[in-house]
Amino acid sequence: MNPKPESLITVLDAGSQKSMVLVAEVADGVLRYRGHGIEPSQGMRKGLIAELGPAAEAINRAALTAERTAKATIETAAVDRARSVPLPPDREVMHLLPQEFILDDQAGIHDPIGMVGNRLEVNLHLSTCSGGIAQSVITCANRAGLEVEDTVFEGIAAAEAVLSADERELGVCLADIGASTTELAVYFEGSIAHTSVLPIGGDHFTNDLAVGLHVSVEEAEQLKREYGNCVVTSVPQLAEIEVGGNLTGISGSGQSSRLVRQRFLAEILEPRARELFTMLRDNLRQGGVLEALGAGCVLTGGGANLVGLLDNAESLLRVPARVGLPVPLSRMPQELVKPEYAAAIGMLLYTHRTQIRRAGEEQGLKAKLRSLFAGSF
Repeated sequence: MNPKPESLITVLDAGSQKSMVLVAEVADGVLRYRGHGIEPSQGMRKGLIAELGPAAEAINRAALTAERTAKATIETAAVDRARSVPLPPDREVMHLLPQEFILDDQAGIHDPIGMVGNRLEVNLHLSTCSGGIAQSVITCANRAGLEVEDTVFEGIAAAEAVLSADERELGVCLADIGASTTELAVYFEGSIAHTSVLPIGGDHFTNDLAVGLHVSVEEAEQLKREYGNCVVTSVPQLAEIEVGGNLTGISGSGQSSRLVRQRFLAEILEPRARELFTMLRDNLRQGGVLEALGAGCVLTGGGANLVGLLDNAESLLRVPARVGLPVPLSRMPQELVKPEYAAAIGMLLYTHRTQIRRAGEEQGLKAKLRSLFAGSF
């Protein structure tokens, strides 16, 4: 028997490299994996939707696969729409996130429910995005037959899946390194303190290799995954690898394969890694949170798999760094417990937590109304 539609939560992660639809069910208050679909993204350029038709087709194929594996019909979804560099015009609010409440001049309150006072104030973190770009993603989802109920900033979604309560309390920077951009979310004393988007992602490393080695982007991506390292001194001086022939022989362009020093790859990748974390450091400094990273930095997203990134993060930020793997859902395949799926899994967790909070607020309101009406008779 299929679960009732209202017990399903569906999320869409429309990235530059892949479009992923992930479905979970809520049973007895527990979030359980039901199915997923992943398709190579189309119609995307530099993290933005350039062609609505192909982008919607990729999302639709991913949704159909998710429906088959979940054995249920999906119609609504929460969507990640943060795969873009923020633009000054056409802004709209994505999140209003409380940092602290102030009750009668008493600051540092995280949950004022049940407390008594005369004046309640709140400090909020405002997260915005470009309305036009966001609407493009929503339009693609609609064309694929999905009605968008809510939207989530990717950095906040990924944080739900990889950060511990202690890290949020001590202060931590979550860097979700996607294909075209890197989303940042900084937490301090349990609350969000800073969000931003950097215009560097995994594709920039790949393109640098393609240009430097004179190979196709596809081969450069394969070389990056198999032999890439962002620390030159970590690569043996005499190590050589075969390039120019798709790692197997003669390339499609007619050029023969050749041997190059493996260190040459690192000499291309390390400067880009240093650029990324220099930009990240400067962004945190401008946001006033660089000194608040008591728990260090957590890297996630597909780009976090590149060897040597942690060393560069620790060197430039001068804090400990680790790769963040998403918390596995009940019944979820082990193949999804990878950094590249952190945002999608985090969106499920974020949506589930939001539903629980809203349900609690509704129950509290109903109880208050019942007491008011009971007292009037």
